[in-house]
Amino acid sequence: MKTFFSFNNNVKSFDKIPENFIEVIKSSPLFIGSSQKEIYSMLTCLGSTITDCEKSEAIFHANENITNMGLVLSGSLRLEREDYWGNRSLLTMITKGELFGEVYACEPLLSTNISAVAAEKTTILFMNVQRITTLCSSNCIYHSQLIHNLLSILAKKAYMLTCKINHITKRTTRAKLLSYFSEQALLAGSSEFIIPFSRQELADFLSVNRSAMSAELSKMQDEKLIHFCKNKINLLDKCASV
Repeated sequence: MKTFFSFNNNVKSFDKIPENFIEVIKSSPLFIGSSQKEIYSMLTCLGSTITDCEKSEAIFHANENITNMGLVLSGSLRLEREDYWGNRSLLTMITKGELFGEVYACEPLLSTNISAVAAEKTTILFMNVQRITTLCSSNCIYHSQLIHNLLSILAKKAYMLTCKINHITKRTTRAKLLSYFSEQALLAGSSEFIIPFSRQELADFLSVNRSAMSAELSKMQDEKLIHFCKNKINLLDKCASV
């Protein structure tokens, strides 16, 4: 990983940061309701840095203690877990504009039980969470808003985890797929939607065998339950009776 920008008191603005990165930062739920000037002050208070990561590079490994959370400015990364035998399970993909690592960074004595790996060349804004959860030495007037926003983000992620548990505890591969597709259709407000996973990533996410899942998808299409093309899914009316 290579850090190319550090927020500090000697640099007073975003002049050296690409405009597209600034827009991602401003649109993050962590800084909702804040002006650009206020955001810069908060990032300086949090000892923030912007870092480039190459594809397949580990941002952190399982069993590490971390104090920084990250905001993806470009690219994407995988949050994954491996068991004793090396079997990998994909927890989720983190894409541009999303935060990661905040749960572990809030409690540095809690070792990570997952790894974060760049899925492609990725740029990340790192922020020291301990400076949010402890009293700000500068008496930063934006501190309470940061805490409020972070708690909101944590609550939403807890909800998403509950949704995933609901999918993977289904008894069959078909039930897992339909549970996940139902959720995505509701989120999209349409029977047609695009999922953010490749075939292997979807299998890892649902904790199923890829070959078995591909066979099940083909059966579901033959039975006119769904129609799919790559990662574009269309739920057909017959699905409702399954």
